[in-house]
Formats: sequence, structure tokens, C-alpha cells
Amino acid sequence: MAVHTTTYQPELDAERAVTVEVDRGTASSDWRTCLPILHCAGVTLRELRRSDALPLFAMLTTEEVARFVSPPPTTLEGFECFIDWTRREQAAGRVVCFGVVPQGHDVPIGLIQVRARESHFATAEWGFAIGSPFWGSGIFLESARAVVNFVFETVGVHRLEARAAVMNGRGNAALRKLGAVQDGILRKSFSRGGQHLDEVLWSIIEDDWRQATRWETKAVWSPRIH
Repeated sequence: MAVHTTTYQPELDAERAVTVEVDRGTASSDWRTCLPILHCAGVTLRELRRSDALPLFAMLTTEEVARFVSPPPTTLEGFECFIDWTRREQAAGRVVCFGVVPQGHDVPIGLIQVRARESHFATAEWGFAIGSPFWGSGIFLESARAVVNFVFETVGVHRLEARAAVMNGRGNAALRKLGAVQDGILRKSFSRGGQHLDEVLWSIIEDDWRQATRWETKAVWSPRIH
């Protein structure tokens, strides 16, 4: 399962050397230095480490995973550079990237990345990639909810966008199940394997998310009336 996300591009380093200022009124800067460890049912989310390069390379370069994302690094060294890039971008206040570590595992089997679309991070775009052996396990939904809560509550995001190729049935179904709203179709907006594919633009708005999660919390307990 995967949805288009930004990957490391060496040629962009020089262009993005200026530090972006985060609005201190809506976001905490603590995450820039060190991401918290997020725990949810059956999975832990944490910062990527250089030692994660090998398991991520094995999980995310398969054809079924890579077909609907920006081309992943093609070498182990490329994944090490990608991990280094996420840490630099995090320190600059532009990217949050969590490794997805299932219960009973020590290394990530996927990742969820959120990047700022504007200087104060109020609007952000996210993408994710999970190794195919873990598709249908429920790991993505648990992980995604934790990350969405984090970026709304801690980073200061107000609108979270995702783009998924129309042909990406699993990715679109996962976003719909999460509660994302389809905003429209972006025609021929994603190039992959020599093809130009239409994408669905999805969004989650902070106010809608908070209202939905409050309702879910209330719905958990339903006392029986005698």
C-alpha cells in the first residue's frame, strides 16, 4: 500500500538551504530536534535511523509498492541519503517522517511522511508506503490516525492533503476509510514509468478530524438502560 510522497532529491539541497520559520503561535518546535515515539495498537512510530536503510530498501522497492509512489532510491546508499535528508528537512521545519514498526519487530516495514506546503506548515501533504506483507493487517490505519493526530495537535497543521493515482485502489480506499474527503481529480499530474496518470486529491481538515474523533470517543461506551 502506498500513496505518492516526496523522496530525497540531491539536486534540491542547494535550492532549499534557507530555513523555513514555523509559526510559534500554532506549532511546537520540539519535534524539529527529536520526534516523539508514538504508540498505538500493534505498532510503534519513530524517527528513521540510518540502520533502517536496509529493511526499508527491501520493503519499499518491490514493484507492487513502488508503482504508485515517486521512484524510491534504487540502492542501499540511496536510502541512507533519503534518511539523512528527512532528518535535515525535519530540523529545518519542513518534513516529519515516521518509520512504521509493527509489534514484535525492531525495524520499520514502511514509513509515513508529512511535508509542509507553505512556510508555517498550516497546509501539508502526506504520503505513505507500507511493505506488501503487511497490507490488510490494520497497521496502516492505526499508524495513520496517530500521525494525523500528531501533525494537527503538535505541528500545527490545519489542512492535510494527499494525492493518489486514480488506479491506486488500495491507497484511495485507505484514505477514504480514514475519513479523508475527495476534493477533485488532478489530470495527468503524476508521471510514472513513462505514463502520465490522473490523481485523486484528498484532504483532511483539522476541525472535521477533531469533530469525528470526538464522536468516535463518545460512541465507544454505550451504557445499557434497564
